[in-house]
Amino acid sequence: MTGAADALRRLPSVDEVLKKDAALVAMERFGRAAAVEAARQALDETRAAVRAGKGNGVGAEAIAAAVLARLDRDAQSKVRAVFNLTGTVLHTNLGRAVLAETAIEAAVTAMRQAIALEFDLETGRRGERDALIRGLLCRLTGAEDATVVNNNAAAVLIVLNTLAKGREAVVSRGELIEIGGAFRMPDIMARAGAKLVEVGTTNRTHRKDYAEALTGKTGLILKVHPSNYRIAGFVAEVSAHDLASLARERGVPLVNDLGSGTLVDLARYGLAHEPTVAEAIAEGADLVTFSGDKLLGGPQAGFIVGRKDLIQKINRNPMKRALRVDKIRLAAIEATLRLYGDPDRVAERLPTLRLLARPQVQIEALAQRLAPAIAAAVAPEFAVEPVECKSQIGSGALPLEAIPSAGLAIRPRAARGGGSRLTVLAAALRRLPIPVVGRIEDDALLLDLRCLEDEAGFLANLASLEGGADAPA
Repeated sequence: MTGAADALRRLPSVDEVLKKDAALVAMERFGRAAAVEAARQALDETRAAVRAGKGNGVGAEAIAAAVLARLDRDAQSKVRAVFNLTGTVLHTNLGRAVLAETAIEAAVTAMRQAIALEFDLETGRRGERDALIRGLLCRLTGAEDATVVNNNAAAVLIVLNTLAKGREAVVSRGELIEIGGAFRMPDIMARAGAKLVEVGTTNRTHRKDYAEALTGKTGLILKVHPSNYRIAGFVAEVSAHDLASLARERGVPLVNDLGSGTLVDLARYGLAHEPTVAEAIAEGADLVTFSGDKLLGGPQAGFIVGRKDLIQKINRNPMKRALRVDKIRLAAIEATLRLYGDPDRVAERLPTLRLLARPQVQIEALAQRLAPAIAAAVAPEFAVEPVECKSQIGSGALPLEAIPSAGLAIRPRAARGGGSRLTVLAAALRRLPIPVVGRIEDDALLLDLRCLEDEAGFLANLASLEGGADAPA
């Protein structure tokens, strides 16, 4: 105890710490108040360690260095870029779509200066923010009118609240979806004030089921695209075209929620066909809702396109203001939509389509080039092997579609404790200056390279892993 007491007495005061060079740098960068607080915390931790017999204390220089390191660490943004090597192109937990350069430039302009957001430059009077993208959406989808809110869940919510509040919304049992974050269609209907009327069964719904459910209390028919699941086997559903015919006969709006939504036929890029927004409009839907940050490849947004009279009703709903999109996203949305005006080059310019369409042979060549550097970084504990693998689109789009890809499988050389070694290595990769996120599969850490375009940046980042990937034996 005597040694601990002596060590505690030798600890410097806060004032002594703040006179050291590292503390002076900390005060210059972060302010005196932050440096004082960090110094107190560092001293408290040192005292606790001495009392626990884990050290004999340190001097003012060491405490000052700890202060600067702590403040530097705390100042790091929580919003950090990562290398997405999971194989999921539109990874919800990693921010979904990467924006096109033109969209980024447009967003930066909107952030740096005033823009004509709700101002008509021709008349000099107040304008409408939807006007910035309405024309583009109508041209690309064939719809009469269009509006935008902050995501597709909001689009479905405001449509239901506008057209079916206090009324019935008819939907097939097989389409009562739940997506990420416990978003359930029945719950959204209830919050919107609509009464859910389920028709058919989980696996089979027929036209007569809808017809028998339509009454004077019906506000709308809702068709929901099962984007994140598939029911196979003894199944039946009513096509959007047939539902549109029934809706017209009975004078009830048909709303087709496409979920992810796409403006181009993905088949041209070697993927399975996904219903396009233009197809849904052509099939007769009165309104179509879809996302902006999934297959469309833009920022988070929810689009509603369709009949002009219904869009006008939605825009008069007081909820519209609560769900509206800010100037930064509107600028990025407009720039993204403009890329679709040149369908022959949109896949080159839009990261989402470019990554989805990336040839496997190109990714295989990348894996061969990177394998030696990664093997050197994780040696001698692990072996690295270029492998074929499967990517997926993600965010609920085409859930059964596996895209041929390539990557690197990292496996422990020793069989004993292999699982824990992989966990330690995955954590080490996540601690890199730019975290690397892969997936553990088949007793290996798999780095799917479909989404890796910055090869030089990845290799420079990897250099920080040296000596940091060792796992305990």
